[in-house]
Amino acid sequence: MTTVMVVDDEGHIRELVRLYLEDEGMEVVEQSDGEAAWAHMMRQAVDLVVLDVMMPRLDGWELCRRIRETGDVPILMITAKGEPTDRIKGFRLGTDDYLVKPFDPVEMVLRVKALLKRYKIATSQTIRLGDVLLDKKSYLVELGSDRQAATLPMKEFELLYTLASYPGQLFTRDMLIRRIWGMDYDGDERTVDTHIKRLREKFAGHAGAFRIVTLRGLGYRLELADD
Repeated sequence: MTTVMVVDDEGHIRELVRLYLEDEGMEVVEQSDGEAAWAHMMRQAVDLVVLDVMMPRLDGWELCRRIRETGDVPILMITAKGEPTDRIKGFRLGTDDYLVKPFDPVEMVLRVKALLKRYKIATSQTIRLGDVLLDKKSYLVELGSDRQAATLPMKEFELLYTLASYPGQLFTRDMLIRRIWGMDYDGDERTVDTHIKRLREKFAGHAGAFRIVTLRGLGYRLELADD
């Protein structure tokens, strides 16, 4: 399910966005300030962020800058600040799109869908990476134009599927441990590095489709070859 985080200190705005996005089958996470939103993103991945500019603790400008520095999560700014200079500032910091309050919620939904499509965010149980197809229902991998079936150990599949579900987004080792191995995992974080190494070896012949990039001191992200 597509997960959208809505960050706004006005509860009625968060509720409005949530109701319309949930009607489209999306999961919505609400945060009332930038600090809480940033903390959430360091724990859990989201597909897209809808954020306000004027917020307590950490404003939308700084939150946008931080998000963009760590990956390619789509960002839609919704704000009362509609001056051209504010729009320009938002785009320079990395927002993808901009809506001014009051806004048409139907237009907001269409813009969210357009961003998900532009970023190739997976919204189904299958993900295609060039000539590699991942099927979450069967945990099978199909390779090449002849769709030759292959299998991966479950943790390797889940790791690759997670990274591929959010192309361009940074995952820290801790985020991957929590998501794949669970909160009760008491092993070493280096197990993530080991699994990444195995995936790189197994898919070395498909580097023309995607690559798993190491962000030193931070974690990993999957990049599509045409990015």
